[in-house]
Amino acid sequence: MQPSNGKRVLCIEDEHFISELYVRALTKAGYKVDVELDGGEGLKKAQSNNYDVILLDLMVPNVTGIEILHALRDPAQTPELTAKIIITTNLEQRDDVRADIEKQADGYLVKAEITPNELASILNNIDYDA
Repeated sequence: MQPSNGKRVLCIEDEHFISELYVRALTKAGYKVDVELDGGEGLKKAQSNNYDVILLDLMVPNVTGIEILHALRDPAQTPELTAKIIITTNLEQRDDVRADIEKQADGYLVKAEITPNELASILNNIDYDA
């Protein structure tokens, strides 16, 4: 039986290999993880407010991560969101674009620079009450 910390994670990520690595590491760390490959479906799940953390890749099909981020931060579209939104990307951003994304997100991680276990450690150190 795996440990449980009671935290639920939605991983909106279309790369199967990366999402599987995240699921393994986060499940081992006690998280309940759902993966959504499609941006539109990911947005619907995120808007359900059933998650503590949303790991959001910027390059997902149908609705981009930036569009999802804007919808989640728009009180008219997502009025009750309590989840922390962590951007996960390998996409190079212009400094101004990245700064705009970072203002709206609770974290910004470059996938190539962190291991799945480091991701679990980062999530363990989030102040979920802030």
